[in-house]
Amino acid sequence: MNVLYLNSDQMGQGDPELGRKLLLIFLEKLAASDTRIDAVGCVNGGIRLTTEEGPALASLQALAARGARILTCGTCLDYHDKQDALLIGEVGDMAGTVAMMATAERIIRP
Repeated sequence: MNVLYLNSDQMGQGDPELGRKLLLIFLEKLAASDTRIDAVGCVNGGIRLTTEEGPALASLQALAARGARILTCGTCLDYHDKQDALLIGEVGDMAGTVAMMATAERIIRP
């Protein structure tokens, strides 16, 4: 199983605007590639990608159309009061995250 782990709406550290741009390009290229992604786990700031309209949503929809499960941290949704804002995928939990990461062949973290 290949897992894409998104713990931010940015790639790398430094300038936030550049980080968001880099992540959008990464997601676009990943969605257009032949790389198999079985699950996408969104936690912490990464929940913005599944709860807010924006260009990342199209890439996540493309990954979902290819069979990837899109999972967003339930604790994070509760913390940010975004339980009803999920635009794609399903609510996940930490037990599922642990199991998914423990059994993954590869974890990709941009």
